[in-house]
Amino acid sequence: MKKPIKLLLLLLIFSVFEITNAQVEMNFKFDTPYGKNETVGKFVVLNGAKIYYEEYGKGEPLLLIHGNNGSIESMGNQIDYFKTKYRVIIADNRGQGKSELKTDSLTYTQITKDWEGLVNHLKLDSISIVGWSDGGIVALQMGISGKTKIKKMVAMGANLRPNGVNSWAINDVSKTRDMLESKIKAKDTSENWDLGKQLAGLLLNQPNIPAKDLSKIKAKVLVIAGDRDIIRNEHTVEIFENLVSAQLCIMPGETHFAPASSAEMFNAIVNKFLSEPFKRPDSDWTKWGK
Repeated sequence: MKKPIKLLLLLLIFSVFEITNAQVEMNFKFDTPYGKNETVGKFVVLNGAKIYYEEYGKGEPLLLIHGNNGSIESMGNQIDYFKTKYRVIIADNRGQGKSELKTDSLTYTQITKDWEGLVNHLKLDSISIVGWSDGGIVALQMGISGKTKIKKMVAMGANLRPNGVNSWAINDVSKTRDMLESKIKAKDTSENWDLGKQLAGLLLNQPNIPAKDLSKIKAKVLVIAGDRDIIRNEHTVEIFENLVSAQLCIMPGETHFAPASSAEMFNAIVNKFLSEPFKRPDSDWTKWGK
């Protein structure tokens, strides 16, 4: 069963209302209560905040990292699919889901440090990562920092800087941020407007990753996006071109929300990348045989 996509401030930022005739439908109905599974859910204090995480399956560790104002449930389609193949580890990012915020200025750097802390807490020697949206940004930052041994990573709908996002999204989120600020100024307590403002700030002001820093990533990377993504197509290509060992996939007829709206296709592409030996063939026949 599918339900209309919620307007989560574009990059799944702030739940406001459901779009009634939405162009995109995402599946969030699962037999397992992902994100609320008391039989496997745990809390760990990382960098001063209680972070909630769940684990499923056995085998090589695979981190799943969700997008802005998402949660463990957001990537339920990926948990369902990959838990039979890997030891899937997924957490609610700081300030989202069941995890504490404990900051008045949320940053991708902080979320990255939280994930690196979780890897250390679980004593993981080597991992792979599938990151969606903000999760893709965090995956890239983990690769750049080099504090975790990463074999392969998938960055879906990630960007290096705010202008990597299409202007229509930036403009709309800016309007929503103004609304959030007006609620805060009016001392409205009906919602956690400050959290919404911090989440909006991630999209509007962050990240700020120099393209040259991508060369520090040792992992094999799959850069993926929908051909009508929130991220500009040329920006997705820029990320690909600045990585040492990478493959690029622009999913035809898809959007930023493909991991939940076209999960079967997305999971198949990701599984092929993770399970098969990495190849980087070249059409330049002048190099062949050398």
